[in-house]
Order: sequence, then C-alpha cells, then structure tokens
Amino acid sequence: MNGENQPIIVLSEDVERQKGKDAQESNIAAAKALADSVKATLGPKGMDKMLVDGMGDVVITNDGVTMLKEMDIEHPAAKMVVEVAEAQDDECGDGTTSAVVLAGELLTRAQDMIDNNIHPSTITRGYRLAAEKAGQKLDELKKDVVPSKEEVLRSIAITAMTGKAVDMDKEHLAGLAVKAVKDVADEADDSYHIDVEDIKVVKKAGASMKETELVDGVILDKERLHHNMPKEVTDARIALIGTPLELEETETSAEITIQDTAQMQSFIDQEEESIKEMVGKIKDVGADVVLCQKGIDDLAQHYLAKEGILALRRVKKSDMKRLARATGADIIASLNDMSEADLGEAEKVGDRFIADSHMTVIEGAKNGKSVTLLLRGGSEHVVDELERALEDALKVIAVTMEDGCIVPGGGATEIEILSELDDYAGKIDTREQMAVKAFSKALRAIPMALADNAGLDGMDVLMELRAMHEKDGMKNHGVNVDNGDFEDMMEKRIYEPMRVKKQAIKSASELAEMVLMIDDVIAAKGGGEGEAPEAPPQGGMPPGMM
Repeated sequence: MNGENQPIIVLSEDVERQKGKDAQESNIAAAKALADSVKATLGPKGMDKMLVDGMGDVVITNDGVTMLKEMDIEHPAAKMVVEVAEAQDDECGDGTTSAVVLAGELLTRAQDMIDNNIHPSTITRGYRLAAEKAGQKLDELKKDVVPSKEEVLRSIAITAMTGKAVDMDKEHLAGLAVKAVKDVADEADDSYHIDVEDIKVVKKAGASMKETELVDGVILDKERLHHNMPKEVTDARIALIGTPLELEETETSAEITIQDTAQMQSFIDQEEESIKEMVGKIKDVGADVVLCQKGIDDLAQHYLAKEGILALRRVKKSDMKRLARATGADIIASLNDMSEADLGEAEKVGDRFIADSHMTVIEGAKNGKSVTLLLRGGSEHVVDELERALEDALKVIAVTMEDGCIVPGGGATEIEILSELDDYAGKIDTREQMAVKAFSKALRAIPMALADNAGLDGMDVLMELRAMHEKDGMKNHGVNVDNGDFEDMMEKRIYEPMRVKKQAIKSASELAEMVLMIDDVIAAKGGGEGEAPEAPPQGGMPPGMM
C-alpha cells in the first residue's frame, strides 16, 4: 500500500532535461543565432569573418560552410544546422549560407506561430506543402541551357566566386575552372557525369593569383628518391603499390643469436636478396615508374635507381586513387600477385621546379580524366580562400553541366517563389495556411540580406522587386548589388544552377521541420557535446554554442 505512491526514477541524476516549449525555444534560438552569425556574409558584398582556433591559427573567409565547420559548436540543434550546410555543400557546392539563413527565418516564424498556440505538427505540414510548391515553381522558372556552353559556365563560376577574396582575378579563374571541369567530364547519351575529385588542387604561396594555372595531369608534391633515378620518363608504365617496399617486421618478438661474422654476413645477404627480389618483380612486369603509398627502404631505392626506375614514396591515398582512374592502373596490394595488366600508362612522368620546390608531374595519362589546378597567392590565407572559392566554382559548373538548367540570381527567383506561395496560401482553408504564409515571409530574408550587405535598404529593395514582378516580362528582374539598379538577371548573366536553389529550400525546410518536432531534450551532465543546452539570453548567442 505504501509503495503505490512512490516515484519511479527512470533517468539518472546525471541527466538534464528540457521539455515542451522550453526545449523548442532553446533549439530554435540556437539555430537562429547561428543563422544570424552567417547572414552578413551572404551575397557579393558580404563581409568576411576571422576565425581563430585554440592554437591561434587564423581562417579568414566568407564561405558559409567553412565558417560553420571552424566554429566550436556544442549546442545539438546548432550542430544540425551545420549538417545542413555540409549537405548543401556536398550536393551543390554553393548556397550554403542561403540554406542556413532560410532555415533560421523559418524557425523564427515558427516560434511566433507556436506562441499563438499553433501546433508544431501543423506548422511542419504547412512548411512541407510550401517547400513542395516552391520546387514546382522552380521547375517553371528554370531555363534550359546547352550544358557545354562556355559562356554560361563562366558566368555561373563568376557568380559563385563573386564577393570572395578572388574578385580581381575571377575572370581568369573562372576560365581555368571551366576548362578543368570539361577536361574530366564523362559524356554519354547527351548527358554528363562529373567527379570533381578528379581535379587535384595544389597550393603554393608566394606569387600573384594571376599565376594560377591548370596542368593537364597530376602534380605530386614529391621528388624522386635517389639522384641516380631518371628525371623524366616518357611512355611511362606506372606501378601503383599500396604495400611498403621494405622488409616486413615479424608480428612476434624474437631474438636471433649470431655467433660469428659469417652468420652476420649471411643474415645481411638474405635481407639484401629479399629487397633485390622485390625490385626484380617490379622490373619483370615492365614498370619504369613506381608510386608507393608506403615507405621504400634505402636499399630498395638503390636497386630501383640501378634498374632505371623513377620512384616516389608516401604518396597520399587520395592521389593513388586519382592516379588509378587517370592512368588505368590497379593499386597493387601484394607484389607476389603483380602482373603487367596492373600497370598504368602516361605519356610523361618527370620532375618540375614549381614555386622553389621540386615536384613530379604525371602528364598525358591513359584515360585523360585528371587535371591539377596549381593555386598561387601572396600568402597562405589568400591561397586558402582561393581554394575555397575555386571549389565552389568547380562544383556549380559540374552541377550546371549535369542538369543543364539555371535560374536568375539577384533575389529574382525568391521573389517569384514567395509571390506564388502567397497566392497558394489563399487557396488553403486550414491552419496550414499560416505556415505557408510564414514560409513566404521567410524567403524575403534572401533578397533583403543581399541588399543590406551591399549597403542598400533591404525593405525598399524587396518592395521594388515585388512591384516589378507583378508586371509582365519582368519575372527575371533582381537587384544588381554593384550599382543598386534593378535589372534582368538573365541578360546580365547573373544566374545560378537550379539545383542550388532547390536543394537550399529543401534542406532548410527539412531542418525546420525536424527541429520543430523536438519537444524533449535529454542530455547527460558535463558531457561536453552532450551537455544540456541552456536557454539563450535575449538577442545573444546561446551558451555552449561557440
């Protein structure tokens, strides 16, 4: 009888818990604060951020996903925002900041509806309807283009790089990016498949960005191991070896007792013979270039040089895979199973002096699907930001070639979508109507942020664009942030791949829906990343976020 009213303890004392509206408010505030931190970087006139880690290393960038990755984020809801940005970057290469800003706005609007007693499930249903309608509108707005048309691809690349630290040389860099993507593209049945991993990037500080160049081949930041090895090999037969060219150590500890010098010499001779046998196997299959992922013994280097074989060691795994695709070689796991069929081919492998250091260049590979962008800049910070800008450019070029469709930039696409959503909301007679309207209002954040970051009045720009888009023949008009004029973005060649816009809207909507459906946060105390999030102060960054 006495036990009927005893409390049942399910959770440990080391667990903190937030329930109901408290949990929702905390998660929404964390996501919104993170979105606000990157909003100022949006668009061509966005500001840069300086990120300093615990070791004092500095990153200067306005690339949204880079900022979010570099931040020391602990709040679980904020981590979900970072995952959305990373997914957007992996899928499209651009639009990460737009996705995060839109997600933050969707959650802000949702908070207002929750305060007015609209249930989160109603909001998520409305957001789902709005996202689906936005996708349909994008399909109507898209303009099909010839995927290989260089003029379009260059403009796409320039739009992706505008506003980053490469503005002065963006024309030159866009040309290199377009050529690089075209060189590695696989075409079949009038469609393209592009793996940007086939484009290797090598960074060298100490020169102008104008000296950035595209090399038809793979550059390895390595030089030949022995001075007697050939500096250059033409019509190269390349062996990619994933195992070390050195004597294997025994798995068990053992002692060998040597009683006289003859035994010692015999032991040394056996080791030398084993190394000589390894090199002999490589020579027998016809290889004249060896690229080894592991180490190469000094004695092995001697015998390789004696056989006229050019060898490099400690080649990165990513480079080994890239070279396998480019040269047609198989990565050899065991020398005993090696055959001539495992070898790759290239027109030339040789030493090249680049930026005060010797490197090895593999040119004219058999499959011809690998190139290298050699990035130059005045400092390490400049070269790092150049790499981020070019990575965005390469991905959006690849997406455009694969999909063959674009949409106008400058806020024009968002204005068309939000106008469509306003009309669509009027046809809904349930509470989901409020969520669809909220989605439309959230989309305003993109053109307004573009304008605000350029020193224009965001609200004035929004109202002017909405008025223009109600007129016939002006659906492509957006704001030119360079001069503040309202112009046809397609005529001005300011456009983006449709996939970038579609993925940003989809990702932001899915994140908002996921966060809104969480009404209970259970976290272990003192667990660092698992620590329960505190309610954020009004208008500030939530504790434990950075």
